[in-house]
Amino acid sequence: MSRRYSPRPTNLASELPPISYVWETPNRRPRRAEWDIPDPAAPGRLTPAMRAKLERIVRRAPEVMVKITGRTKGVAHLKSHLEYITRNGELDAETEQGATLAGRSGLKDLQQRWEDDAGFDDKRRRDASLSINIVLSMPAGTDAVAVKDSARAFAIETFGYNHDYVFVQHLDDKHPHVHLTVRSLGHAGQRLNPRKADLQAWRERFAGELRLRGIAAEATPRRTRGRVRKADRGAVLALRKRKITPDVDRLAREEVLSEVRGGRAAKHAWDKQIKSRQDAIRRRYLDYAAELQRSGVPADVELARQVRQFVNDMPAVETRRHALKYELSEVANARRRGTEHGPDEERREKTRGQEQTR
Repeated sequence: MSRRYSPRPTNLASELPPISYVWETPNRRPRRAEWDIPDPAAPGRLTPAMRAKLERIVRRAPEVMVKITGRTKGVAHLKSHLEYITRNGELDAETEQGATLAGRSGLKDLQQRWEDDAGFDDKRRRDASLSINIVLSMPAGTDAVAVKDSARAFAIETFGYNHDYVFVQHLDDKHPHVHLTVRSLGHAGQRLNPRKADLQAWRERFAGELRLRGIAAEATPRRTRGRVRKADRGAVLALRKRKITPDVDRLAREEVLSEVRGGRAAKHAWDKQIKSRQDAIRRRYLDYAAELQRSGVPADVELARQVRQFVNDMPAVETRRHALKYELSEVANARRRGTEHGPDEERREKTRGQEQTR
């Protein structure tokens, strides 16, 4: 007997209620959250959960950061990482059992236990990770106690039933953050291998724990806020800080220069897709602003105004290529003005400017 398969929707937006397209991180298997579940009686309307999320977005609730910073590959690497996050035993660490590890002796006990467990894992590949290192962070000024309590609750909910872990809070940075190190091998024998959807789910869970403790927090993708450029990787930022031009910057600049000198701009399919996606997001926001406005309820009318203002304040759709072209154009214009004026004219302009400021 042949099986019947229902046709798969070709558009992610068709799988979700309309407003979800605005804040859902694109991935192959989107996870339904409370604000993604439509009202059965009126699928196109804002549910209370959707409205609450929309309010947090347009009022710019602080965004949480949940980032995988690396993986430890061997026992020596694990030991070095644990010493780093505990400041060589000066900071207390907490385990999945709620036990506090204080000083170098507590740290040594944890290292020995994880090292012994790694030795019993005869199925582990040589290059497989022993642990995954995660940072959970909030913007400066956030209550540090609430961040730590939220990180603890997040770790229990996410890993407590299957993975050993240890976490330490750092307060020597303006951003209160927690270092969480999770053993890759779970109790059930499966290894931790987070995907893009998992990371977004982790962000949402951490933000939810913060809100339970009275901290306004959100976990939206960049496109929700009208931003299309990815954040630069840490290695790239470190090179720039050392006044070294990263290869990614050099190659991008060379490509844009070639386009400018050739007098024609290269057309990329992704530019059109980015523009189309951002146009759709802005339309969705404005559609819901119109619905809120029609209710006539003062609170709805005020939220509609905030939604429209949020859309108006969204940055222009600018990719890295666009930014480079603008930068090169400004440099070229400055040089052109300098050539037209000449050195004598430049000196006279400078003198006039100094006299006007006296």
